[in-house]
Amino acid sequence: MGGWAIAVHGGAGVDPNLPKERQEEAKRLLTRCLDIGISALRSNLPAIDVVELVVRELETDPLFNSGRGSALTENGTVEMEASIMDGPKRRCGAVSGLTSVKNPVSLARLVMENSPHSYLGFSGAEEFAKKQGVEMVDNEYFITEDNVGMLKLAKEANSILFDYRIPTIGTCGAGAAMDSHLQMNGLPISVYAPETVGCVVVDKAGRCAAATSTGGLMNKMIGRIGDSPLIGSGTYASELCGVSCTGEGEAIIRSTLAREVSAVMEYKGLNLHEAVDYVIKHRLDEGKAGLIAVSKDGEVACGFNTTGMFRGCATEDGFMEVGVW
Repeated sequence: MGGWAIAVHGGAGVDPNLPKERQEEAKRLLTRCLDIGISALRSNLPAIDVVELVVRELETDPLFNSGRGSALTENGTVEMEASIMDGPKRRCGAVSGLTSVKNPVSLARLVMENSPHSYLGFSGAEEFAKKQGVEMVDNEYFITEDNVGMLKLAKEANSILFDYRIPTIGTCGAGAAMDSHLQMNGLPISVYAPETVGCVVVDKAGRCAAATSTGGLMNKMIGRIGDSPLIGSGTYASELCGVSCTGEGEAIIRSTLAREVSAVMEYKGLNLHEAVDYVIKHRLDEGKAGLIAVSKDGEVACGFNTTGMFRGCATEDGFMEVGVW
């Protein structure tokens, strides 16, 4: 065994004009989350516990697009989704359409552990949450002033707005959205920066786990489900590795990106770094995305074909890195 390793992400597709203060704020949050994960791993918590713990922290902070601070639907509400997977037995749980569950990733784990199913959505997931006694809050808790402003810009541009954190018309507002050459399923979208969150961990015993959580796209259609709760697309963990993806959800879904990392390790004999590089280069077609991954041997890797990705990683031998570009 190569010891424990952990990686976190706060989304791929960072705007080149992102203010320096915003970059530093993101780095501080990622560092705090890494510190939480490192402390838990040093205390011998299993990988599945650590990914849940870290993603809960990301969901609670409004900086990224998950939990509080989630992107708003076309109706100005929040519909959140998350998934979690435990590598050794490939157990998994996922949820979609949440409007009042404070920490979606924890409900995903309860689906995995306390239900006969792997995936619950919308009213069924909310009812299950109430029966499980998880913390519930009003939908308004998740809505921030920044997101209300960015939804307004998206509606003015008649666009799904990815880069919803930078309220500058010249950067990603109405004009930029209309002029964008990026497309999703053939439809125009704006500057690319979704900011989904995720965490992957391998513990001292070589057990891998992964978790991903998001509010989805700003101004998305009611009922839209992205890659984050889809096992094999946005999240995957096996006996070989754990993977969490972020980016253009429809492209990640088409390529089953997270599962591909494990598959090429298994079938092509690639190591983790080779596998991540391969799937980013050869499995995304024209899509834009990024991912973080760990292997059972204590390796950690990230890859993206966007301008940047909010990310951080650490290993038992003392290596630690937090980056944007």
